[in-house]
Amino acid sequence: MINVIRTPLLFSMVLLVLSGCASMAPEYARPEAPVPAEWPSGPAYGENTAVQGSRGADEIKWQEFFMDKKLQQLIALALENNRDLRIAALNIERSQALYKIQRSDLFPTVTAAGAGLNQRIPASLSTTGQAVTSHDYNVGLGFSSYEIDLFGRVRSLKDQALEQFFAAREARRSVQISLIAELASDYLTLAADKEHLKIARETFASQQASYNLVESRFKAGASSELDLRQAETSVDSARVDIASYTNRVAQDENALSLVTGSPVPADLLPDALGPVTALKDLSAGLPSEVLQLRPDIMQAEHLLKAANANIGAARAALFPRILLTGSLGLSSDQLSGLFEGGSGVWSFAPQITLPIFDAGRNRANLKVTEMERNIFLARYEQAIQSAFKEVSDALAQRGTLGAQLEAQQSLTDATAKTYSLSQARYSKGISSYLDVLDSQRSLYSAQQGLIAVRLARLTNLATLYKVLGGGAGD
Repeated sequence: MINVIRTPLLFSMVLLVLSGCASMAPEYARPEAPVPAEWPSGPAYGENTAVQGSRGADEIKWQEFFMDKKLQQLIALALENNRDLRIAALNIERSQALYKIQRSDLFPTVTAAGAGLNQRIPASLSTTGQAVTSHDYNVGLGFSSYEIDLFGRVRSLKDQALEQFFAAREARRSVQISLIAELASDYLTLAADKEHLKIARETFASQQASYNLVESRFKAGASSELDLRQAETSVDSARVDIASYTNRVAQDENALSLVTGSPVPADLLPDALGPVTALKDLSAGLPSEVLQLRPDIMQAEHLLKAANANIGAARAALFPRILLTGSLGLSSDQLSGLFEGGSGVWSFAPQITLPIFDAGRNRANLKVTEMERNIFLARYEQAIQSAFKEVSDALAQRGTLGAQLEAQQSLTDATAKTYSLSQARYSKGISSYLDVLDSQRSLYSAQQGLIAVRLARLTNLATLYKVLGGGAGD
């Protein structure tokens, strides 16, 4: 009776000790961000201060920010088929499973077993001098090498696995935001190159018509051969641009298919850059708010916390480990008597191990974990500094693109008028064809430059969505 009472009492004491164990990991405190408290200011940045009452990028889902219907459908297609995003999602499931494995070490693994043994001992080996046939049947529950986490080693390893799971989750969110921004950039680039190609074809048609006119004048003796050859070079230059932009459009479509993860339906491809203007502007917010919400920085912080927890496991390895092995069951020499009174058996085998001499292995392992924590700290700070630069660069670009677009539009309008006037003067014989050729090239260059600035402005908005930690959405 005494043994029966002592067994549950012992288990109660074990549970009590288990519930009171604590981690030996250093107390974690978020490091100070090694960047200024405000975004840079100056002529390049314009009005980039936070807008009171406006929502930050992390609160705006991609469906609200990218309002172009074709682009929305492409983003949805990419979120379903992109392989990078699929790998990131699988990494989350893997990290979750690893965490569950590590957490299970906090509890004993209980197994049930049943066995039967029948054997015959010959007379020559029997102590009685006669052959003996023996039977042994038993069933029971037991656990083996269960560690009482007195110094928090197992708990620290569990915390490390949990933080790695959180890091994997943030990594997926970071991949998704980057994927959305990359797809939007590829989509806009394709739209711009199609517009470049359209202008190149229109310019070729115009220059071909001019060449035909100069050729007629040359045959009539009203124009020189120099004018004819200059018109011919202009036509050939336009043909080169058409071939170049045709190639770029094809490559843009291939890049879009790669990011999307599947062939892009023709009806979802943009026709020109002009209609793709439905992108929201964003509030820059404050660095202290924006940077801590970026998923890549949150991932770096979770990895830092995991390294911090690993120090606790390394410290606990310097102290004794208590392992428990026990079983409780029934045993009998007859199968029919297995469940009769008096057949109960139990065993309990505690074990304690204390590291005495390991040639400095545990101390070195602790040093390794401390250095790893410092490495992850440096990576965390580096992630913040890189993010600060990315946002600052995007804000500087946004601050100048408005004035640049306005100036480029004015330049395009002026060169268009100059080209029209030079054609009129040439047709009246007032000026040479060289004036027409120069104004035509200037107009073509200004038109292509205007497309480039419009593309830069839209791409800048997509970049801001990414670097400000835009909400991934559904």
